[in-house]
Amino acid sequence: MIVLARLATILFVFLALADPAIAQSRRSADTSRAQSEAEAEIRDRINAWTIGLAGGLLEGAPIRFATEIARAVNDGGDMHVLPIVTRGPTENVNDLLYLKGVDTAIINSDALEEYKSQVPQIRERITYILNLFPSELHVFVRPEIRTLADLAGKKVNFNTQGTAAAYSGPLIFSRLGISIEKMFIPHPAALEQMKRGEIDGVVFVTTKPVDAFVKGKWEGGFKFLPVEYGPKFADYYLPSYLEQADYPNLIAKDERIATISVPTILTAFNWRPDSPRYRRVARFVDQLFGHIDRLRSPGFDAKWKDVNLSASAPGLERFRAAQEWLDRSASTKQSGRP
Repeated sequence: MIVLARLATILFVFLALADPAIAQSRRSADTSRAQSEAEAEIRDRINAWTIGLAGGLLEGAPIRFATEIARAVNDGGDMHVLPIVTRGPTENVNDLLYLKGVDTAIINSDALEEYKSQVPQIRERITYILNLFPSELHVFVRPEIRTLADLAGKKVNFNTQGTAAAYSGPLIFSRLGISIEKMFIPHPAALEQMKRGEIDGVVFVTTKPVDAFVKGKWEGGFKFLPVEYGPKFADYYLPSYLEQADYPNLIAKDERIATISVPTILTAFNWRPDSPRYRRVARFVDQLFGHIDRLRSPGFDAKWKDVNLSASAPGLERFRAAQEWLDRSASTKQSGRP
């Protein structure tokens, strides 16, 4: 009996001591479960309305535009845009097609040319949201070069690989039927070699005006060559020009030099309308188009003021939700509703 009494006492003490520990363990488990559920809710909410936007090289205009889009569109938990530094607008096509987490991308229109053979349905898989800005072709040459034909067999620089000039420039010269000795070194170095007569021409594909031509000191005879728009450029390019307002030290008053431009466009993968990723991009379109005035305000790139939401992009169909937004906006204006 004494042994049983002692065992009962030990058991009582053990239970008395264990009960708070058990209660504490239960409270910890409940707290951990609540924290996990709260974190899961935050994770789901953030991912539900987050899209990846492939921009471009750090030194290029596309990544700057991507960052400004994120600044204007990010709105608490309703939308979260992640600008992504990439290897350039041409590589962005590859990212949009195959890289996980990329829903939208900024590309040059003629980047599609490279994918026509390996992805025959490229125009069905990629759509455009917005024609952002034109990148004008600048063919700048030494005094002894008078026409594009004079560049045949000559040294022409197209900037470093991954840039718009390095891709679009050789493609344009191929369409012109002019075979040149292609170089791919940084433009600042190429311009110095050009002054010394070691390079005959440089090709820039970027928005005008270019500081190197505005601020640089050039002897008489250095000039831009005209490139006429025609059927051979109708699939991806648009007509454009360079004039004295762009380059007062290189172009005479009232002179206008014909050239072409490569549209830089905001694209989206052609998601199925019933898919979660389509809904994300559709909300992104609503936020972007609805807040376009933010991008046209001080503090953002001045070129946003020239962006026309309705402008088409050669070679692609518009993303369905973007076209629907434009249709609703047009209907509202016609009805006179505010």
